[in-house]
Amino acid sequence: MHDSGTGSTGNTSQPARRTVLAATAGLTAALAMSAQPADGADGSASGAAAGDTSDRRLRALISRMTLEEKVGQLFVMRVYGHSATAPDQADIDANLKEIGVRTAAELLARYRVGGIIYFAWAHNTRDPHQIAALSNGIQRSSLGLPRGLPVLISTDQEHGIVARVGKPATLLPGAMALGAGGSRGDAREAGRIGGAELRAMGIRQNYAPVADVNVNPANPVIGIRSFGADPEAVAGLVAAQVKGYQSAGIAATSKHFPGHGDTEVDSHYGFPKIEHTREEWARLDAPPFRAAIRAGIDSVMTAHIMVPALDPAEDPATLSRPILTGILREELGYDGVVVTDSLGMEGVRTKYGDDRVPVLALKAGVDQLLNPPKLDVAWNAVLNAVRNGELTEARLDESILRILRLKSKLGLFKKPYVTDAGVDRVVGTRAHLAAADRIAARTTTLLVNERRLLPLSRRTHRKILVVGADPASPSGTTGPPTTVLATALTELGFTATALSTGTAPTQAVIDQAVAAARGVDAVVAGTYNVTAASTQRTLVERLVATGVPVVAIAVRNPYDVARLPGVGACLASYSWTDTELRAAARVVAGRVAPRGRLPVPVQRADDPAQVLYPVGYGLSY
Repeated sequence: MHDSGTGSTGNTSQPARRTVLAATAGLTAALAMSAQPADGADGSASGAAAGDTSDRRLRALISRMTLEEKVGQLFVMRVYGHSATAPDQADIDANLKEIGVRTAAELLARYRVGGIIYFAWAHNTRDPHQIAALSNGIQRSSLGLPRGLPVLISTDQEHGIVARVGKPATLLPGAMALGAGGSRGDAREAGRIGGAELRAMGIRQNYAPVADVNVNPANPVIGIRSFGADPEAVAGLVAAQVKGYQSAGIAATSKHFPGHGDTEVDSHYGFPKIEHTREEWARLDAPPFRAAIRAGIDSVMTAHIMVPALDPAEDPATLSRPILTGILREELGYDGVVVTDSLGMEGVRTKYGDDRVPVLALKAGVDQLLNPPKLDVAWNAVLNAVRNGELTEARLDESILRILRLKSKLGLFKKPYVTDAGVDRVVGTRAHLAAADRIAARTTTLLVNERRLLPLSRRTHRKILVVGADPASPSGTTGPPTTVLATALTELGFTATALSTGTAPTQAVIDQAVAAARGVDAVVAGTYNVTAASTQRTLVERLVATGVPVVAIAVRNPYDVARLPGVGACLASYSWTDTELRAAARVVAGRVAPRGRLPVPVQRADDPAQVLYPVGYGLSY
């Protein structure tokens, strides 16, 4: 049987009291000692800022765990499937191939993992009710085991271009868009809304906000996931988001320590090297992490980067005791949970084998080991390291205590389950969707407006052609971007048609777009990371040459404007999610004035040493 989770009788409903008591029999003592406040009616934590479970009682729990259970508690693992017990056959096959188990329930029974991470590609996040049902199934499976503990369920819901839970959940502007808006209040509100919705679906740890300062325009992995290039501005927004998320009763995670903002290598595929001196690190990279710690951040994620000035051994920061213990723990005074970035990424696997990485991470000061490529290899490596004396059981206990403190703070010992009613009251509500649109309206940045082309008038520019790149939806939005823009402009009183031209339009596609442009009053072109050799640039140049006014919207990095000479107007939306594209359309139509200001500088394309548009630049009308 498959979990339905779609109606009032589905598995997202609160389990009957008898079911809960039976499932949590192994935790009776732990639950009895916990004095967590109950969740509010909307699924948020009415008192989640602090738990009453004392360290003494948590240590008593740890003392009753077997060594194998302790090792498992340190891992956060992926698992395929929409259900904890009855996933689709394709997901069973994927689990067997990658993990050696069939289901999430079997994963928990075999390895006793302390956390599970949700991904859309693992089919964990189909819709809010299904997610809640999966979360309940995971908790039920774990709590039903001898000495069973609640599971800390996590995901990457940064918003913007990285979000694992899509519509009908609320999708909010991402970090760089919020950086353009410049409002700490908006950043906090976005965190509160996003956090409340995650909690309602049973997700209690969010790997956000990004605390990296994006000082390198060529950064392939951070970019618009960062709030910007100014360390103090980023620090203020990071602290605001931390407070927003954690006020909703979920754990926020600042990442990627000690700072991934100045790299030209993606640590998913290589091993980046940061050349900052110790002084540059303190000035550029450290402020947002300091601010997150001051704001009470629950967890910090490590980066798979080499920073020789911080550790001459040139180990990845994830495996560096000088960085994680010496700087993060001792210098910055952080005593919360430290979680690795995914251990399947190349940046942490370049120097050491998969059997050494988890052991070295623990020796460096890590608490949670995230998503190893082969769980059996990593799990057994930690187990054997304790048995042969390389790691002490006391070292494991130290990390497990931090993890259990966090689970206690989040109310997981008291209320591990969520409800259908809570999902309906919180996720994707009209109020949340309206707030997302209001916040997005303050982020769109107008960089070029020749002869006051914008806002477009419905009298003089009624007929619009929308062309451009249609990258895959970053977060379960409806998309594609050209269609979203055309639909939004039509709803605003224009007659707009969409023509997808892609990220690398061919000559035939360019000719088709130019032909279509000859019968319209204006062209809106969505651009996506335009380079010197990009045929997107050729497309825009050919469209400008027709004499039809061209409005460019950079739907990812704002740096596109430097390679689009001749356009009548250029805006930056900082993402191609529906929320941010609709906001850009309202700016084009004059329904709202552009208020965003560049949170990063844009250099000249022909001379990167010269700044074309500085931080803080932005036009309005």
